[in-house]
Amino acid sequence: MMLNKKTYASTTTENVDALFALPEKVLQFGTGVLLRGLPDYFIDKANKQGLFNGRIVVVKSTDQGGTDAYETQDGLYTILEKGIENGAPIERTTINASISRVVSAKSAWQEVLACAASKDIQVIISNTTEVGITLVPSDATADFPVSFPGKLLHFLMERYRVFNGSNEYGLVIIPTELISDNGIKLKEIVLALAQLKGLDAAFIDWVNKANDFCSSLVDCIVPGNLPASEKVLFEQKADYSDELAIMSEPYRLWAIETASEKTANILSFAGADARVILAPSINKYKEIKLRLLNATHSLCCGVAHLSGFVTVRDALKDKHFRSFISAMLLEEIVPLVADGDISLQEANTFALQVIDRFSNQSIEHLWLNISVQYTSKMQMRVVPLVEKYVGQNGKAPKLMTFGFAAFLVFMKSKEVAPQKYMGTYAGTDYEIKDDKAAEMSNAWASKTTFIPSSIFNEQVFTYIDKIDASSVTEILATIVKK
Repeated sequence: MMLNKKTYASTTTENVDALFALPEKVLQFGTGVLLRGLPDYFIDKANKQGLFNGRIVVVKSTDQGGTDAYETQDGLYTILEKGIENGAPIERTTINASISRVVSAKSAWQEVLACAASKDIQVIISNTTEVGITLVPSDATADFPVSFPGKLLHFLMERYRVFNGSNEYGLVIIPTELISDNGIKLKEIVLALAQLKGLDAAFIDWVNKANDFCSSLVDCIVPGNLPASEKVLFEQKADYSDELAIMSEPYRLWAIETASEKTANILSFAGADARVILAPSINKYKEIKLRLLNATHSLCCGVAHLSGFVTVRDALKDKHFRSFISAMLLEEIVPLVADGDISLQEANTFALQVIDRFSNQSIEHLWLNISVQYTSKMQMRVVPLVEKYVGQNGKAPKLMTFGFAAFLVFMKSKEVAPQKYMGTYAGTDYEIKDDKAAEMSNAWASKTTFIPSSIFNEQVFTYIDKIDASSVTEILATIVKK
């Protein structure tokens, strides 16, 4: 039995007809699992609480994959949440009814543009990957724009035309692409394209004044469709099949930057879940995530790989590794993050959630994937923490220093083909995908200030106290900052 409206009605006490009758309020660019597992999750939750009362028109950028499954399943899909909350395992399923239809931008662009004439449409959400928010100058003259900013400009032009430039029908635009200040950058590109296209000052003024481009931060691990074995077990238990079912961790955060009361009223779905945050500035949430989640990932990556762990979940099963990451987070990093408008309690709570999230046995997160662009990640995420610690304590942090030493050893490599660098540890080769790979390889070859790799010949945790912290601090000021 396939999941569809009829199946859903037989498995829930919700008023399914009422949910399906809700007007389309959101235009969403992207069908990816992050959007379905986070923004769409919150909107569905709000609808079921009678708060937002609006469904989503999803725009596919290409025809690849088609829309058949959405049509067959009436836009319904299951979210299977599995993970750790407050140290305890949790599993729950939700049937999401937020999507009304899916339209292909490539084959049905006029249908997408027709949404601009709807008075109900109030919000645009996007996740077109980090490279999606880029300026493609040719979109200024193309009949069919290829970039997301180009498509958005054309949609806004149609909206402006239909409603005669009325400020009442401006939109709330929320990109969720994982780049800093994504709303600001998206607006800048849209305005640049408008200038290239030679659009009049009145339209540009309307884009500026009537539309709220909100930067946002999303945080939720959504690996994707269910693995085959997991799908079989799920469908046996659910008693229906679902081609669109996805898995996610329980943790979610969507921080949206806006100071507009009008925008807050439009985004009424925020009232359904405290994990949707509307704030004049989201810098606080970016800092917490960058230092406690991302920096910890980077600091643990080399240590885990050199210890023989393939995935994050495998590493967290080891009591020594778990002790290392817990102590580094709670004793060294949390006190540095708890500063200004970030309280010690907030930082500590997030750190404990990080440990829970890393411990999730349902998500396979490879350390080698985390190591991509390792050097720039260390520079952006870790160097400021170490510098702050040294400034406050007059010495290098022992555990972060250890993580940094492991990074240096991980980055020891040889060029095996043009621009291809391979590292070797314990008889196993691995590719280093890093723009600084050549520079780091040359630095190792010069035998200057690197930590001897011999300290990693046995279980790495045994050697924490043997690290020469002053040498690592010197590396921070030279190799990484180049």
